[in-house]
Amino acid sequence: MEVQGKVKMISETQTFGSNGFRKRELVVTTEEQYPQHILIEFVQDKTDLLNSYQVGQGVKVNINLRGREWVNPQGETKYFNSVQGWRIENLQATGENMPPVAPAEAFEPATNLNEEDHDDLPF
Repeated sequence: MEVQGKVKMISETQTFGSNGFRKRELVVTTEEQYPQHILIEFVQDKTDLLNSYQVGQGVKVNINLRGREWVNPQGETKYFNSVQGWRIENLQATGENMPPVAPAEAFEPATNLNEEDHDDLPF
């Protein structure tokens, strides 16, 4: 699965526990009629993937959905979901990947145009 949008926030890397578990959070705002602010976690060695990204940049993030079950002290079972990122790439601004178009002066005007030739165009 993937999420596309603009980077709204990148947190600092956090380290937890004696084994050094690392986590870093990214918020991506989707660009649709009703924008969504999606929190994506990057863990362990994937936290370094965010080093070269900045707020406002357009990105595509490959994600996995994770789910956990937890039984609280009262014996109630609770479920938690998280969105975990594993790849991120920069999205170029629209049109930057398009080939360049030659200026109009580069084309010669048509000289052999015959107005009386029939064509099948509807206009």
